[in-house]
Amino acid sequence: MGERKPLLADGSVVGSYEPLFRYWEAAKRRGLEELTIGSEELKYVEERVRREGRVNLLQLLSELAERFLPRVDPEAAREAFESLGLRLAPEEARRRIAEILAGWALEAARALSIVEFKGWIPPAG
Repeated sequence: MGERKPLLADGSVVGSYEPLFRYWEAAKRRGLEELTIGSEELKYVEERVRREGRVNLLQLLSELAERFLPRVDPEAAREAFESLGLRLAPEEARRRIAEILAGWALEAARALSIVEFKGWIPPAG
C-alpha cells in the first residue's frame, strides 16, 4: 500500500504528504479550518505560465509557498512535525507545510494539464 496523497497529487514534487495530513489533524483539534489548494492557486499558475511561457519550477514553487504561508498556523505545523518525530521551530514548520501545499498545487496543475514539467527530476520515493 502506497503513502496517502490528497486529490490530484502524484508525489512528483512532494516527497511525502504525511506532514500535511498530520497538520490537518492538528488544525482540526485546534478548531482551525482545513487548509487546501484551490482554484486561486491553479489560476495563479496558469496565468504565470501563460504570461511568461517557460517558468522556473523552483521559482514558481517558492512563489506559491509565499502565498500559502500566511494561512498556515505555526503551532499546528509544529505539532504536525513533532508527531512525526521532528522538532522544528514553529516558523520553520509553518514554511515546510506551505511548501508542501505549493508542491501539491503544482502537481494538481500538472494533473489538470495546466503545466508540463520539463527537465524535472522527481524526488526519490
